[in-house]
Amino acid sequence: MFFCGTGIAAVETVRFFFPRVVFHPPTTFKIGPPGGFVSGSVPDTYGVILVDPRWKRDNKFFVVRAEDRIYAIYARCTHLGCMVNWFEGEKTYRCPCHGSEFHSNGVNFAGPAPRPLDRLKIFLDVDDQLVVDTGTIYTVKHFDDKNAFVAV
Repeated sequence: MFFCGTGIAAVETVRFFFPRVVFHPPTTFKIGPPGGFVSGSVPDTYGVILVDPRWKRDNKFFVVRAEDRIYAIYARCTHLGCMVNWFEGEKTYRCPCHGSEFHSNGVNFAGPAPRPLDRLKIFLDVDDQLVVDTGTIYTVKHFDDKNAFVAV
């Protein structure tokens, strides 16, 4: 019995010197200059010129170029949090879990989603590069806040 207790104490002592570390991935991502988000096409019904899905898989956001601004849409459905997909041919986002659908600007129009897709903080850094911060989320009431978009 004594040796069992001593063994456990020794293991716990060794574990004390090697703490478990929780890794948190970065929340800010440089995505390039604003001029890199230009399309030759005319705006759609909602003023969207381009939806760039390059960051959806790894960072869970889309970059949207509208007529007068650039903003980042969080790729998480506002119903239960599934990752939405962009369908270029139909100019819509769709949730594969419960069928919610969103226009190109992120506004919901079908399915159980109760509100538009959230937006993320986006700003220009000192090098005139767009930076998206996934740690700050804006809901529909704050879409016109200072850091919810970059004017172009």
